[in-house]
Amino acid sequence: MPPLVRLIRPPNWIILRLQSTSTASSPKLKETADPKEHEQTGGKTWQVGSLVDQTKSHENLKLKSCAADILNFDNTKEAYKSKATWELLRSIMVFWLCSIDTLVDRNQQILNLSKKVFGKKLFEIMMKMSFYGQFVAGEDQESIKPIIRRNRAFGVGSILDYGVEEDLTQEEAEKKEIESCTAAVEKAQLGAEHREKKYQVQPGFGDRRGGVISARTYFYADEAKCDHHMETFLKCIEASGGSSEDGFSAIKLTALGRPQFLLQFSEVLVKWRGFFHQLAKAQGKTGLAAVEIVLEVEKLQDSLAKLGIATKDESQKWFTGENLGLSGTMDLLDWNSLIDSRTKISKLLLVPNIQSGQLEPLLSQFTEEEDLQMKRMLQRMDVLAKKALERGVRLMIDAEQTYFQPAISRLTLEMQRKFNTENPIIFNTYQCYLKDAYDNVTTDFELSRREGWHFGAKLVRGAYMQQERSRAAEVGYKDPINPTYEKTNEMYHRCLDYVLEEIRHSRKANVMVASHNEETVTFTLKRMRELEIHPEEKKVYFGQLLGMCDQISFPLGQAGYPVFKYVPYGPVNEVLPYLSRRAQENRGIMKGAVKERELLWREFKRRLLTGNLFYSPRF
Repeated sequence: MPPLVRLIRPPNWIILRLQSTSTASSPKLKETADPKEHEQTGGKTWQVGSLVDQTKSHENLKLKSCAADILNFDNTKEAYKSKATWELLRSIMVFWLCSIDTLVDRNQQILNLSKKVFGKKLFEIMMKMSFYGQFVAGEDQESIKPIIRRNRAFGVGSILDYGVEEDLTQEEAEKKEIESCTAAVEKAQLGAEHREKKYQVQPGFGDRRGGVISARTYFYADEAKCDHHMETFLKCIEASGGSSEDGFSAIKLTALGRPQFLLQFSEVLVKWRGFFHQLAKAQGKTGLAAVEIVLEVEKLQDSLAKLGIATKDESQKWFTGENLGLSGTMDLLDWNSLIDSRTKISKLLLVPNIQSGQLEPLLSQFTEEEDLQMKRMLQRMDVLAKKALERGVRLMIDAEQTYFQPAISRLTLEMQRKFNTENPIIFNTYQCYLKDAYDNVTTDFELSRREGWHFGAKLVRGAYMQQERSRAAEVGYKDPINPTYEKTNEMYHRCLDYVLEEIRHSRKANVMVASHNEETVTFTLKRMRELEIHPEEKKVYFGQLLGMCDQISFPLGQAGYPVFKYVPYGPVNEVLPYLSRRAQENRGIMKGAVKERELLWREFKRRLLTGNLFYSPRF
């Protein structure tokens, strides 16, 4: 048993190895043959949202996908029939205010001043009638039930998210970050000479909230605070299990433990992967997707010996011990499995040093407390995954900054290997504004295919672009972000299309299309139709934020597609940091998306002219 397997035995699923092997209810509608109203697919046509008889065997499954081009996102009567007229007016007002730069730039000062002027009770009433009421469902799990029930009645599920954040000053946040990301040996200025700048905490970027718009941020205080976060996540999972069928809950790993471990483990993973690509270059294997690179083992052994990393006898033992390379070739997944047998995280984080020709420790040692903190993070993840499995809730692990993300993705992958054996319970998040997004998706999917577990992915564009670009430029490493918005869109659709194709072939994958972009949603519907992926299979989900893009969410839900709203909740005063960033996000979105405001106005005018000004939804 490799050392890292023994190290992390408390949560049995975390063995940190990538060894490869050989191996809301929708309405029923009638079938129709009218070519003017429905897209023909195969021999029959199916109205949007229709239920098609399904057999247990996928080999015999005769499903016809919905016709995407008859889903109308401009039909305001259908899009907003879940909203009372006063809610339309609130949306119009809030979105307009979010488009005023001066108000958005100074929103925190304005909120704090309003609280002092009007007093706590009146201030809370005003917030519930405006920003809080638009973007937050309620103060606790009981008060949010009406919104959850109403959304579910109109075909939209809920992803509960406790929206409370610490209200820290920038100085307090930076102090906490520097303290929690610096190892004891680094504080003593010993043994840190092999660390890359990207994976060290950087003064000036310690406050991870800077340049981040829609993602919540956690700062490590102590282990008790991490336990508190875990209990909060457990409550969200419990509530999600009772709010809708096939529910979701989202968590962040930086809330569950000391981020120092994520930084250090990320650096190890990236350096070993970079070393693989250097060896591939030596064999002339460049310009390929990561999953397509296959190295000849004999040449690889020669390279390792030439570099002084390992003799031929030593490297032969590596491969023999792992049962790898028996075919005479090795790919990235095989290579990843060697990382764990060459390193032991609690003692030495070994990385290849091309200059010295040695496997060298990233740090000289871990303290006993640091070792315990790492194990506790893994144990908390295990508790949450088991609760999600018990409650039938799908657990989405949110993506974070690139200097944390390799470790987060790796740990999420291990959760998938244990818990996704029958269904995709654990979803990993892929940020498509990253240049290596496609390699990340395809490599992880290939592992799931080889080992036979269900792949679960949430695709997002990303929330940290401004911060990541500024940090890369100032610290001095390569910008990880795609150069343009158009390139990010291309990457998103490329990754999405890959997963959709795999769903078509095996049905052992699910994807959450987490996007407010109408073009992306339309692209997804079109490809689902072409690949004959029916919404009733619940392989493709859609996700948007509460209070935004209702013209997309509700038509999708009413047409039978699985669609979910991120539903934040929490006390008014404690959710203000969340609301502050939501105002900033809407400012950017609303400047470029005039259409949503126009649709809201159009529906208000329609109700006024048709005598339905006091319309209130019935469900």
